Amino acid sequence: MKTFKNLIFIAILSLALVSFTSIIQDEWVVPAEYENMKNPTNPSEDLAIGKSLYSKHCKSCHGKEGYGDGPKAEEQEGDLGDFSTSEFQAQSDGALFYKTTFGRDDMPEYTKKMPDDEDRWLIVNYMRTLEE
Repeated sequence: MKTFKNLIFIAILSLALVSFTSIIQDEWVVPAEYENMKNPTNPSEDLAIGKSLYSKHCKSCHGKEGYGDGPKAEEQEGDLGDFSTSEFQAQSDGALFYKTTFGRDDMPEYTKKMPDDEDRWLIVNYMRTLEE
């Protein structure tokens, strides 16, 4: 009977840890150096290039309007976000640049696919146009 109680305790503890870990993993911590980073590009210039890069690299998962409803979205495990929301748009340009650059989980790292930082900044500028 004691072994059964121990097994039940371990099962409950394991479930609690898994639940707690999934909560922690949902939070995307951006280092302060990126959070405070200033966008070196002019948001009103080269928007067409940003849109083109977004279409090529982001649209398949994040969707045309940034709702997280692209054709590959259902293959992804995590929340793809909704770029049109005020919560998303409240993030700093540096935070968006960091997330676009380094990724995590299903979000790939783009330093190899887009080695030019300016390209990722142009995508950040385009994502700003997806606001509701």
